Amino acid sequence: MNNPFVQIVEPLDPKQPLKKFFNLSKLQDGRYARLPFSIRILLEAAIRNCDDFLVKKGDVENILNWKVMQHKNVEVPFRPARVILQDFTGVPAVVDFAAMRDAVKKLGGDPEKINPICPADLVIDHSIQVDFNRQPDSLQKNQDLEFERNKERFEFLKWGSQAFKNLRIIPPGSGIIHQVNLEYLARVVMDQDGYYYPDSVVGTDSHTTMIDGLGVLGWGVGGIEAEAVMLGQPISMVLPEVVGYKLIGNPQPLVTSTDIVLTITKHLRQVGVVGKFVEFFGPGVAQLSIADRATIANMCPEYGATAAYFPVDDISIGYLIQTGRDKEKVMCTKRYLEAVGMLRDFKNSSQDPDFTQVVELDLHTVVPCCSGPKRPQDKVAVSDMKKDFETCLGAKQGFKGFQIAPDRHNSIVKFNFEGHDFELTHGSVVIAAITSCTNTSNPSVMLGAGLLAKKAVEAGLTVKPYIKTSLSPGSGVVTYYLRESGVMGYLSQLGFDVVGYGCMTCIGNSGPLPESVVEAITQGDLVAVGVLSGNRNFEGRVHPNTRANYLASPPLVIAYAIAGTVRIDFEKEPLGINASGKKIFLKDIWPTRNEIQAVERQFVIPGMFKEVYQKIETVNKAWNALDAPSDKLYTWNPKSTYIKSPPFFDGLTLALQTPKTIEDAYVLLSFGDSVTTDHISPAGNIARNSPAARYLTSRGLTPREFNSYGSRRGNDAVMARGTFANIRLVNKFIDKQGPQTIHFPSGEILDVFDAAERYKQAGHPLIVLAGKEYGAGSSRDWAAKGPFLLGVKAVLAESYERIHRSNLVGMGVIPLQYLPGEDAGTLGLTGRERYTIIIPEKLKPQMNVEIKLNTGKTFHAIMRFDTDVELTYFHNGGILNYMIRKMAS
Repeated sequence: MNNPFVQIVEPLDPKQPLKKFFNLSKLQDGRYARLPFSIRILLEAAIRNCDDFLVKKGDVENILNWKVMQHKNVEVPFRPARVILQDFTGVPAVVDFAAMRDAVKKLGGDPEKINPICPADLVIDHSIQVDFNRQPDSLQKNQDLEFERNKERFEFLKWGSQAFKNLRIIPPGSGIIHQVNLEYLARVVMDQDGYYYPDSVVGTDSHTTMIDGLGVLGWGVGGIEAEAVMLGQPISMVLPEVVGYKLIGNPQPLVTSTDIVLTITKHLRQVGVVGKFVEFFGPGVAQLSIADRATIANMCPEYGATAAYFPVDDISIGYLIQTGRDKEKVMCTKRYLEAVGMLRDFKNSSQDPDFTQVVELDLHTVVPCCSGPKRPQDKVAVSDMKKDFETCLGAKQGFKGFQIAPDRHNSIVKFNFEGHDFELTHGSVVIAAITSCTNTSNPSVMLGAGLLAKKAVEAGLTVKPYIKTSLSPGSGVVTYYLRESGVMGYLSQLGFDVVGYGCMTCIGNSGPLPESVVEAITQGDLVAVGVLSGNRNFEGRVHPNTRANYLASPPLVIAYAIAGTVRIDFEKEPLGINASGKKIFLKDIWPTRNEIQAVERQFVIPGMFKEVYQKIETVNKAWNALDAPSDKLYTWNPKSTYIKSPPFFDGLTLALQTPKTIEDAYVLLSFGDSVTTDHISPAGNIARNSPAARYLTSRGLTPREFNSYGSRRGNDAVMARGTFANIRLVNKFIDKQGPQTIHFPSGEILDVFDAAERYKQAGHPLIVLAGKEYGAGSSRDWAAKGPFLLGVKAVLAESYERIHRSNLVGMGVIPLQYLPGEDAGTLGLTGRERYTIIIPEKLKPQMNVEIKLNTGKTFHAIMRFDTDVELTYFHNGGILNYMIRKMAS
């Protein structure tokens, strides 16, 4: 082993000398015991992977010296233990791996060498939607439609599961990615290649943070970073500040974990934790189950942190046993964590590490609440919901306003549904969904919902038939314990049948509302409401016809469905009146914490988890019946509009090409500040007048069959045409917003893709000019892949969002940065010039390069390759090319 820390390697158990670990307690450095537990995981990974190239001794020292270095914007490498993907983001990753195999074969290498080096799991959960509900066979009908719509994508993914080692695919119908990760995939401590080390994960979904609740450090990344990790490369990250979040006290009897997380979300938004780790500590943590902690960690993106970490304690160890993990392995996990000082006792304050800052919440102060009507951080106490909604109705248009005229606040629209007359008004509930891994992973709130449903039915309460009710559990375990505890029948009577296993309403796959309901909402211009147990409620996300959407616990979702409106004060007004004329209040049917815990202890047992998960990869008959090719090389179907071999590796040779000067490049687009990945990357529906639509039409598709850019991420021809296709794009060359630019040789105004094609056909290289924070927003791989395919060789900007700059490097696009104090304005650049960027033979990190214009002007810019590793990627034309050459040689 060529590792400078080899002296601290030792067996965990002397009886098993081949099972070793890096014993961090033998560093004999007092700084280690003061590090936050989350930073200890970064440190262990750096020490174990230290090779003085990808991970250097200086990186280890920077992490160990966290207390000083956290404020200095220093970058450190991190190699996670695993990668997790969902199907929307996973398809392009598998496409890239398939294309890499083709490239290795062309170069004379063994294509079967191309496999994920880092273990990867792909969970198919983003494709199913609520087309059918309130029917005995809703689940089967929704799953049948899911396969009909996605057969081609699923066949490709099934091929990938058979062709690649180290890639496991969890079929559709199994559950939601993060709940499956929590209940089944997570190890807490890895036992691999003869070493024990902490489990950690990055995922191509922002709510990967949910696993932090179990003590597995994880967060969401973009596709290129995920592929790099799968190929054994580290992520480069800024050493984060760590906010210590101290929990004290006990929750009140009627409070759920949902109420706690919505309270924390609002609090941490106010504190400001963007780009930071949050680490929970204090005696209050010991009052929370792992499911409660996972609920809190799940909503980490909503309060803006990178990770929301709960260190492993004895409750975590107990959860592993409860969920059917092997007891011997669990005990080994505990021994390892004790040995390296990573097992937490939240009641022992002497274990408290140093934090950047500390904030505190007394759990006893939390009250039942919802969040909305348009953002997850806008918490509203349930007791204030009626008043708050009515205030929002008349308030100025915004996050808390709909600007409805006062004389229309009580508008009523009558309509007929299935032969019966009903009324809708502002605040009427039309969607009530128990959905999302945020809450369906938590037996206490799910059984709470079931017990509330039982009491409601027994009290004679019902839900109006036009309300779109649904239950989409995050795993089969949920259905199992709801059925065994006897509450499933009551949920069904109120319309909450199981409609599918997947994200569904939480990601906007809520399906259509009844036509008569949509007509009534439109006729009255009503602010109709969706209530869901999800994690995001941004305007337009849940459903186009629900302008107000509230996040709530599963029991509250049912309560508002029964009430039929959010304009109700549960303390003073009854949920309904039963057949006997008796008023039934929410307090009459709300289950106590003791009732819920008694049922949970009896019915949520290890045998359930073992039974569900031992057959998870084979239980879906439709998946089993898919006829996927068995070849190790994928046979690309030229007729496919979903899956296509990308041209990233066309013309690739084993020999490195000397980087060439970029000569006489035209500027494709000229931007101001804060151009986000939403502006760059294809997203949403495919506009009928767009280049992507013209391409699909030429392939014989009708607009109804276009689907979304998300579903077509495996086809570069669609994605390239959708790059810079955002209707809100502001290009300085054009007077109005829109996805167009000037093709300077002809002077024509064209769609961005069409202009890029003209330049490419004439052999002209392209660059992009931008202001500050180019590439801000969510990390998206196509925000780098798309410009590369358009022929963009470099971007010249005032500054970059960190991950997007890294993604450009990963695709071989040069990130150039103006010298301090300079920008396009000070240099007098119009973007109509032609640019020659001088690339020297010998390159160094962050060196200055000369740029010559056809006007005779010359200036310098910083070439933002920040490390030797990034320069290695550039010399290879990108990270994927680098790995192909490595595997082919």
